[in-house]
Amino acid sequence: MASSVDFMLADLQEKYATEAASPAFVRLYDGEAFGRMFAVLHGRLNHHFDQINDRAQTTNHYWADPSRDLIALIKDLNQDLHALQRAGVEVELADGYQKALERCEPWLSRSGGSTVPDDFGQIELIKYEPIFRRSATTVTLENRPSPVKLKMVGEGSYANVFSYVDPNYGINFAVKRAKRGISDRDLQRFKQEFDVMKRLSFPYVVEVYQYDETRNEYTMEFCDETLRKYILKRNNALQFSSRKRIALQFLYGINYIHSAGLLHRDISLQNVLLKVFESGAVLVKLSDFGLVKDKTSEFTRTKTEMRGTIRDPLLDNFRDYNALNEMYAVAWVLSYIFTGRESLKSGTDEVGRIIQKCAAHDISQRYKTALELISDVERLETTPTDAPA
Repeated sequence: MASSVDFMLADLQEKYATEAASPAFVRLYDGEAFGRMFAVLHGRLNHHFDQINDRAQTTNHYWADPSRDLIALIKDLNQDLHALQRAGVEVELADGYQKALERCEPWLSRSGGSTVPDDFGQIELIKYEPIFRRSATTVTLENRPSPVKLKMVGEGSYANVFSYVDPNYGINFAVKRAKRGISDRDLQRFKQEFDVMKRLSFPYVVEVYQYDETRNEYTMEFCDETLRKYILKRNNALQFSSRKRIALQFLYGINYIHSAGLLHRDISLQNVLLKVFESGAVLVKLSDFGLVKDKTSEFTRTKTEMRGTIRDPLLDNFRDYNALNEMYAVAWVLSYIFTGRESLKSGTDEVGRIIQKCAAHDISQRYKTALELISDVERLETTPTDAPA
């Protein structure tokens, strides 16, 4: 049986179903359940704002009928967005348009037309992107009547990461959402990141689940801490045996992606995550595959600008990046795992030798494969301990 919310949403859909909507605005909301409503409102707002801009530069008089129509439109807009909110559909009006309405309301009159203030600034029209957007603070789950609140946990150059507790299972998940206004190429790279990670399945690589085209976001497993934060908090108490296990998990992940024909190209202390369990045990997870080099993809072959957090000083061209260049970033991560310091460990002990070989100035002297490196790390001597990492 339909609920009161179902009836309310059905009435809202019907209200806008017969109103004229320009295809230019309909296309902006393709795939949205209330896309026609948003397209109608967007078109009507732009019509009023365009006329007000003209009146502000000429007669400073906005006619009576349009004034009354805009007053009614503002009332409809507030009521209908509130109705959506009550139904759990969180929608935001573009900040510039919200402020424009707030500037117009004080001088709008129901009779005799309206006097546009002499100092009324021009309203910047938005024609080619949506002015109605789903709130960035919620996520909509299947079979849930209302959205779930998000908590921001990380920010990158072209995406933000949020977390939420799934009410059905009581466990944390993460949402990675592309930032608004990023370039088409970075959005393409964001989508490629999901596609690459979706086909990976390994204990030491972050698992991703589903991509949402309407919001350019995807869900993935939640991790508790970055490698940097984890070791920074525990460095004085972390035993060598625990460091070795963390290092090996990290390297097993690197070996897996290399064997899959991929190069990460942005290995860093921020992009290595950890799941931390109540027992104290940890599980390393490689993440952030936005700069991944896929041998099967032309997209990564033609991109030549130097990017990434830890860059090999011997690399001249990002297009020519290979496994030997990846070893340089691996060296920095291993050094941090074993020392807790953000520098390349030197010295004549076995850990120092391994790290220096990873980052050798003569690139031909570096480890050729992750397997070769793993073999040396596995041979590091440790003292038996109960540490659970």
